[in-house]
Amino acid sequence: MKKLKERWNVTSNWQLTIIFIVFAITGFSSLQLAKPFLSLIGIPETFQPHWLYRILRLVLIFPIYQVLLVFIGFVFGQFNFFWEFEKKMLNRMKLGFIGKYVDSKIKKKP
Repeated sequence: MKKLKERWNVTSNWQLTIIFIVFAITGFSSLQLAKPFLSLIGIPETFQPHWLYRILRLVLIFPIYQVLLVFIGFVFGQFNFFWEFEKKMLNRMKLGFIGKYVDSKIKKKP
């Protein structure tokens, strides 16, 4: 746990516990939201071939997870941690421009 706290720059066990709770809630929620979202866009669970339905659902889970991670992190008071975490992930996927764009909008002064 000590290495993880150092790597994530977390100072307390309580904050680390909250971070783990956010990851758990986000993972479960993204799995639960993918199925109704596919139905909403016209792809029912009975879609054939079924293997394609599973692939579509897995592909859909990823962006849902990313959005929920930042949102649920915000709800739990850990927005800064999860936003930095998200920007690192976007940079690794060569999508860092998204993080830079959102940062420019967040930090824009009126």
